[in-house]
Amino acid sequence: QVQLVESGGGLGQPGGSLRLSCAASGFASGFALDDYIIGWFRQAPGKEREGVSCIGRSDGNIYYADSVKGRFTISRDNAKSTVYLRMDSLKPEDTAVYYCTARPARPWRTVQGLCVTKSADYWGQGTQVTVSS
Repeated sequence: QVQLVESGGGLGQPGGSLRLSCAASGFASGFALDDYIIGWFRQAPGKEREGVSCIGRSDGNIYYADSVKGRFTISRDNAKSTVYLRMDSLKPEDTAVYYCTARPARPWRTVQGLCVTKSADYWGQGTQVTVSS
């Protein structure tokens, strides 16, 4: 059972930065983080869950929601089994619980598919991000 643990949330200032980390473990024998598509989702009170950014097995395959494009950067360090979400130019509307998710990579699965359909197999417990002055 893949386990995902988020960290790095907290209080951020408008215009400031935060970096979220997602540590993955519990892979079946012979599998590792680079066998999975990873996504960051968020959910604000009273709003639907949103796919923020998703990354494929290589850093060149990345999707960003329009709401964060140009401000957020997703990356992965497969050797450390960790995925990051760098959040710059924070806005109050970025306030939400952020979740790390994973789905086994398959030739027909895309990063956009994961982010748009939110069809992840594994979810972390979430980390709160609050943007306020």
